[in-house]
Amino acid sequence: MPDAHDVPPRLEGKVALVTGASSGVGLATARLFVREGATVHGVARRRREMLAGYDAALLADGRVVAHAVDLSRPADVAAAVGAAAAVHPLDLLVLAAGLNLPARALDVLTPEAWDRLIGVNLSGAYYVLHAALPRLARGATVIFIASVSARWPDASGAAYQAAKAGLVALARAAGYERSRDGIRFSTILPGLIDTPMLGQRPVPVPRDVLERALRPEDVASGCLYLATLPPHVLVPELVMLPIALQAIGRTNN
Repeated sequence: MPDAHDVPPRLEGKVALVTGASSGVGLATARLFVREGATVHGVARRRREMLAGYDAALLADGRVVAHAVDLSRPADVAAAVGAAAAVHPLDLLVLAAGLNLPARALDVLTPEAWDRLIGVNLSGAYYVLHAALPRLARGATVIFIASVSARWPDASGAAYQAAKAGLVALARAAGYERSRDGIRFSTILPGLIDTPMLGQRPVPVPRDVLERALRPEDVASGCLYLATLPPHVLVPELVMLPIALQAIGRTNN
C-alpha cells in the first residue's frame, strides 16, 4: 500500500479563483486547494488576511495570488478575474464571499442594509460569475456557498436568506444554460458554521453551540469533494449540517 505522502495532489496543475478568501469558508477552501496542488487566486477586500499563514515559498512561486477587491464593484471584479485567468483558464471557481449585519430583523432592516447584503451575497457572486464565464476551462467546476437558511427560515435575517436562496437559483440557472459546455455548477448549503460572521449576530452565540457547529474546513472539504468528482458526475446541491445541532427543517441555531 502506498504511503500517504506518495499520493499526488488532487488539484495539481489546476487554477482556482476563490472569493471571500480572507476568512471563514473562503480562506479554508483556498488553503486546502493550495495544499492539493492548485494555483489559487483569492478575492476579498483584505489582502493581508488572504496571505496570512501561507508558506513563503508558495507566495514566491506564485501559487497564491491575492486580489483586494470589493465585490460590489463590477468593474473591479472584472479586472481581478481577468488577471487571474490571464495565463490559464479557470478550472475551479468557488463563490464563498458573504456578510451579515446585526440589524437584520425586518423591523430594523433598512433599505441601505438590504442593498448591502444583497450586493455582496448575491450580486457579488453574479459579477464574478459574469466575468469568469468566458474564462472557464472546459470541464470547470463552479461552487456556490449558499446556506441551509435558503430552504428553511432561521435567525439569519430576511436579506441574508433571500440572497442565499438567490444563489441556489443562480446556480441552477447557470447549470441549465451551460451544462452542455461541460461546466459543472454545484451549491453547498451549510448549516451553522463557526466563522467570524457569527460575531455579527444580535445576541452572542453560546460557546457550547459554537463547539458543536461546523468548521470552515468541513465546508472546504465539501468543495474539494465536488472539485474532484469524475468529469461525468454532477452533484447539484450538497447540504452539510452539524449533526448535534441541526436537522433538515430544524435550523434555528
